[in-house]
Amino acid sequence: MALIIQKYGGSSVGTLDRIHHVASKVKQVKDQGHDVVVVVSAMYGETDRLIQLAHALTPDPDPREYDALVATGEQVSIALLSMALVAKNCPSRSYTGHQLGILTDSVHAKARIIDINTSVIRHNLTQGYIVIVAGFQGVTHQGDITTLGRGGSDTTAVALAAALKADECQIYTDVDGVYTTDPHLIPEAKLLPEISFEEMLEMASLGAKVLQIRSVELACKHHIPLRVLSTFREGPGTLVTFEDKVMQKRLISGIAFNREEALIGLSGIPKQIGIEGNILQALHAENIEIDMITQNAVGKNAMDLTFTIPRKELSKTMKVMDKLAKKYHATVISNSKVAKLSLVGIGIRSHHGITSKMCQTLGNADISIHMLSTSEIKISAMVEESQLDKGVYALHQAFELDKLPTEIQAPLEL
Repeated sequence: MALIIQKYGGSSVGTLDRIHHVASKVKQVKDQGHDVVVVVSAMYGETDRLIQLAHALTPDPDPREYDALVATGEQVSIALLSMALVAKNCPSRSYTGHQLGILTDSVHAKARIIDINTSVIRHNLTQGYIVIVAGFQGVTHQGDITTLGRGGSDTTAVALAAALKADECQIYTDVDGVYTTDPHLIPEAKLLPEISFEEMLEMASLGAKVLQIRSVELACKHHIPLRVLSTFREGPGTLVTFEDKVMQKRLISGIAFNREEALIGLSGIPKQIGIEGNILQALHAENIEIDMITQNAVGKNAMDLTFTIPRKELSKTMKVMDKLAKKYHATVISNSKVAKLSLVGIGIRSHHGITSKMCQTLGNADISIHMLSTSEIKISAMVEESQLDKGVYALHQAFELDKLPTEIQAPLEL
């Protein structure tokens, strides 16, 4: 008998019919003799609806109350799924993050899990119950509700798998697994039978929405077998594993992209030792996430500092930048219509010429590059959002990702 953690996203529980379908899938695993803990997201569109309500009241909602509001979506879905299981004569109990004691830090809207008290779950499992857990949420030492950021239910599932020493963590979604790029955009995209943790970390951090980056980090750290599967179609999905276990060695595994980027900069700041650190510290103090950064000298005594941020943080960032501009007698520049386009592959570290091929491909497609960054297994370019789709298609063709072999590795034996 194995202990299986399953996570179902919002699209998987978006309607009552889909909740019944998920209940049948969960019951099937239980009937095979396994213990099951199920992590559930809010019903499709519900979190967005709650966020819209908050912003309809005020453009800058109080962080504590914002989390208290948006965390309610999961409470609905866990209760409905538990009811569906009980209706199928399958004993079940649902719990919120607060009830289970999923302890987090106090950074609202993007909290990190510190510890999980597994006693309630273990007791329920010994009593024969399926345990249904609200994903995406936790509680601070002070008793305040927190949320883990979009996609946080993945992190809840992997954290539970680590705390409970589960045999496998299965992430069910509305896609068959991890593709070379978004198959909705590029129909020729190929399903990857397996991908390394390192590549998946890069894909997640660069905009691929199949898995949240923190969940991949946790799975890698705790050696949790992680598999991405479709709720609606049978298949082995994609196994996320270590590089030395990846059967197919590929130059490029995928193309990730993120439309929700903004480019911000200070132009004409004085060239002083340590000024970059002061500017970045001011942004860090407001919990603003900074991604790509470039610095350019402007004459002998001035320079420009340009960086990218999540577009949702543009308003907060501009408040900080306006203060810095006054302090340093500089000019703020911004572009809220950019997107990041990235190549990811473990083959990048051992092959030369990939960056030049990427730039040449985009140039041939008449796509301008605003910023460029590279690392061992990724190359990212910042382009105009209006040119993103064309860029993804051009790179997918240039690196022949539509011709990758698709041999399937069997699912882990339970």
